[in-house]
Amino acid sequence: MPAKTFNTDLFSDIAVLQRKWDAALRPGSTLPPYEEVMLGSLGRLADNIALLRGADKSLEVLRTGRYVQEWLGEAAWDAPLAVLPPDCATALEQAVTSALHNNRPHLDVAHCVRDGLVQTYDVLALPTSSRWGGKLIGAYVNERNPRYNLLDAIFASTSEGILSLATIRNVSGDPCDFQIVHLNDSASRLLQCRPGELRWQRLSAGGHSLCVPDVVRRLIRAAINGCGDSIEIGSGERDLKLGVTVFADMVSVTVSDVTALKKREESFRLLFDNNPVPMWVFDAETTSFLGVNDAAVKHYGYDRAKFLRMKLEDIWPPDERDANMQAVRQLTDVYQSDRNWRHLKADGSEIQVLTFGRRVPFAGRDGFLVACVDITERKRAEARVAHMAHHDGLTNLANRVAFQDRLGQALEQAPASAGVTAVLCIDLDMFKNVNDSFGHYTGDRLLTLVAERLRQAVVGGNLAARLGGDEFAVLLTRVGSPNEASDCAVRLIETLSKPYNIDGIEVVIGASIGVALSPGDGAAGDELLRNADMALYRAKSDGGGIHRFFEREMDRLAQKRRDMELDLRRALANGEFELHYQPLIDLAQDRITGFESLLRWQHPAKGMVSPAEFIPVAEDIGLIVGIGEWVLREACAAAVKWPSDIKVAVNLSPVQFRSRNLVSAVIAALAHSGLSPLRLELEITESVFLAETTANLATLHQLRELGVRISMDDFGTGYSSLSYLRSFPFDKIKIDRSFVRDLAERPDCEAIVRAISGLGRSLNITTTAEGVETAEQLEWLRAEGCNEVQGFLFSSARPAEEIENLLLKFGVWTSKAA
Repeated sequence: MPAKTFNTDLFSDIAVLQRKWDAALRPGSTLPPYEEVMLGSLGRLADNIALLRGADKSLEVLRTGRYVQEWLGEAAWDAPLAVLPPDCATALEQAVTSALHNNRPHLDVAHCVRDGLVQTYDVLALPTSSRWGGKLIGAYVNERNPRYNLLDAIFASTSEGILSLATIRNVSGDPCDFQIVHLNDSASRLLQCRPGELRWQRLSAGGHSLCVPDVVRRLIRAAINGCGDSIEIGSGERDLKLGVTVFADMVSVTVSDVTALKKREESFRLLFDNNPVPMWVFDAETTSFLGVNDAAVKHYGYDRAKFLRMKLEDIWPPDERDANMQAVRQLTDVYQSDRNWRHLKADGSEIQVLTFGRRVPFAGRDGFLVACVDITERKRAEARVAHMAHHDGLTNLANRVAFQDRLGQALEQAPASAGVTAVLCIDLDMFKNVNDSFGHYTGDRLLTLVAERLRQAVVGGNLAARLGGDEFAVLLTRVGSPNEASDCAVRLIETLSKPYNIDGIEVVIGASIGVALSPGDGAAGDELLRNADMALYRAKSDGGGIHRFFEREMDRLAQKRRDMELDLRRALANGEFELHYQPLIDLAQDRITGFESLLRWQHPAKGMVSPAEFIPVAEDIGLIVGIGEWVLREACAAAVKWPSDIKVAVNLSPVQFRSRNLVSAVIAALAHSGLSPLRLELEITESVFLAETTANLATLHQLRELGVRISMDDFGTGYSSLSYLRSFPFDKIKIDRSFVRDLAERPDCEAIVRAISGLGRSLNITTTAEGVETAEQLEWLRAEGCNEVQGFLFSSARPAEEIENLLLKFGVWTSKAA
């Protein structure tokens, strides 16, 4: 590999030696032989050559020429490199090591200081091969450039001004003035005078910044005391700092331009003092506060004087002081806290902050500038959000998410515990009545009181939660036996059923509870909660105010209900519903005056499904609205084909009233069929008045204004039948079949039927008795003045295609239908 060619004079010693080394390098060889480079025709260059052997720290000088001996200050034959003057040894080692590493000549520059003079040398290392093995290095050394005084160079090149002042004394021997005897160019630049104007000038002559009386007085004091001083001069455009050192009658003054530093300090002060963010500077060594801004004083509540007597640890909680101090000791020059710091305010309250800081010089100390951002409210808000995510907003009980989490944990830990896990699903009985009667505000107050009773009753490792609406749940861990869960359910029902006082109103409700036990009723949380809910449904179905344990039969019934829901959603679209009609007999005329339409479901696989089974399900899942509209259209379309004096009655579900589309549906059915409104009768039950009474009454009045007749079905079975008669002018009341069925056996039924018939006559309301099955019942009802009857004694409900024959049988059908 060819050697590097140096950019030197073609005829210089270095160029000659380079060419000699290149000429001696044989093809295929890494290094030329020693003899061909270093022996023979070196001539005068031999005085400048040192021969070395070895490598790195083991380098050894074998012999030296006369010039090299002068450079080294000794003969240095067979001497290790370590015994040579350090500056020379370093220069040789650096050049030789590079040459050996690259197997080629290496030129280096060495600077040596002798008697304050800087000498610059070229050092060329020429690596060669030795016939005895190993490598020999010839090092050529020669001085270049004039020598220069190191102190003069530093004195002349520094950006700081340097002046030497001679002390002038008065007749008493006291310093009274100073004469500038020496200065550098920087001093004249900073004092804004030419060097000739300053040299030999006395300060008393004036003309520049050193002549200011205050500066002169301090220089005199320094000369008298023989001690140094530091003086700052501000001239408006430029700020200077003087460093004073005294040597007998000579005073050395260094002048530094601190204008930029002063501006930075001023900016720092503006940023620090007027910053709305609390800030302080603390001593990096002692952690004492060196400075605090107004925002910190205001935010923390300590007065400034007290703040500046404190240390960082004084605002730390005692339990964090050791850890915080360790963290402070590990701070770098710039830092941003990766955690929240807890700080104590003057009033003892605790805040959480994020801190940002950097190391800064402050008042001559090594300090840390710290800015604090108070995140206490943010952390509280985050805590509130986290709390809200797992707690009910109204009652502050655990919510469904938290309940399921705790249930999952309890089931995971269950194998290691002695007992089982129990889930109790709670539903409030009659809560809806309270909401409807007293409003949602009272309902919400009631829920909070229920939650408080649950919170007091459910203790230890157990949990009470609100799942939604008036549904609550209780988690019991480590239940010893089903009896223990049963006892807890009984106590809870008793506790929740005690009267509540809400703004002077006494409110009484009840509670029903479903219980599921793990692992028998389910090993997973969702399964256990679902089974407890099924048990609750059974408790509600059995009358409420009781508790029921989950049974596998409930699961079968629940699956049956789910299947029915799916089938119902397809039934209307598939045309599986049909209407049957049961005649209404006018006792005064002994003829059919109308029909009650009754919904039937012909399931493709299961056959005829009882309305008692599917209508409650349709109401629960909201399908009854669509089905009800279909019934209205179908009944009106069938009735329009009957004689014009025959009416049709259609049952309405309370759910249809909630849709707020009922009046429109009735109008559409009448318009589409062409049936007169006077021939349509709508039957409702008392449950319509149990919710949103005002709105539902308004709907009934709108229907009646159309000409539609309104009848009260199942009269006498509710709580407030008589009050409802005052609320709305019904056209008809229908006596429930339960009273008619027991007429022969129970005198109270006779009395009730007699009273209802008399009430109808008094109010001019038609009375219809349902469920008439015997002639005796018919004659008794006729004797009591009942207007209409219906029942199997006359006919069961029949399909639409059989109505014509039925009317003919009763002698009603004519050739003209309205």
